[in-house]
Amino acid sequence: MIGPEHIPSIDLPPPAFIAHPAVARMYEELAKRTLVMGILNVTPDSFSDGGLYPEPEVAAARAVEMVNDGADIIDIGGESTRPGAADISAEEEIDRIAPVLERLRGRVDVPISVDTTKARVAAAALDLGASIVNDISGAAFDPDMPGLVAQRHCPVVIMHIKGTPRTMQQSPKYEDLMGEIKDYLSQRIAVLTAAGVDERLIIVDPGFGFGKTVDQNLEIIRRLPELLELGRPILIGTSRKSTIGKVLGDLPVEERMEGTAATVALSIANGASIVRVHDVKAMLRVCRMADAIVRGL
Repeated sequence: MIGPEHIPSIDLPPPAFIAHPAVARMYEELAKRTLVMGILNVTPDSFSDGGLYPEPEVAAARAVEMVNDGADIIDIGGESTRPGAADISAEEEIDRIAPVLERLRGRVDVPISVDTTKARVAAAALDLGASIVNDISGAAFDPDMPGLVAQRHCPVVIMHIKGTPRTMQQSPKYEDLMGEIKDYLSQRIAVLTAAGVDERLIIVDPGFGFGKTVDQNLEIIRRLPELLELGRPILIGTSRKSTIGKVLGDLPVEERMEGTAATVALSIANGASIVRVHDVKAMLRVCRMADAIVRGL
């Protein structure tokens, strides 16, 4: 377990380096504590909350509720990335998220992240007030994504994935799970920095549930400190995922909060800086308790 004396120094951008005030505040807080990213899927088919927020105003109200519950970041996605999910066009994805972003202008004071693999979608979202790109492909699916992120000078989350959402759970195999995850993320960092992205704006995600078996997902949390060798903040998203349901006896999605809490606490103990969750209020309390133990706050 990582303790206060073992937390590595991560090179974060200074506030003056960031034009967006909410993002500057985010980095100031990131240096002190674990941040909570609230999930907002405006999709009909996401595994947990798909179809819950079909109207833009309902989705925007949910974002406001999560901020009031303590979310440090809101992550908006317009395309499901659950196992087996089909692709949709950039136009359809923009049509889903744009009305929500328009309604959030002036209503929340935290950064908004756009969860997409498409540069066109990311650009549209950034134009409408988003300030972070969260790309499950590590900016690999769209060759224009690294250049866009560099041009917009915005933080980017790059995730490890094996295959695509449609194929990723078809018997994923690894020789060295964390070694291969680190290599993939290192390569993507190199691609992004070569395109002009400042490395201090890159956040890494090991891709819990994206091309991994149950045992491999659990191994990621156990071996998470190895990812600190990349020198970048770690984001992890375990919330309500099928691994939790399977470990706890095939529990349905709505009964996975306690299991999520365990994965969040242990991820923080092993070096995570940001946790991506559905249940913001409850997981914020988990983060505060875990931070008190790990960071001595």
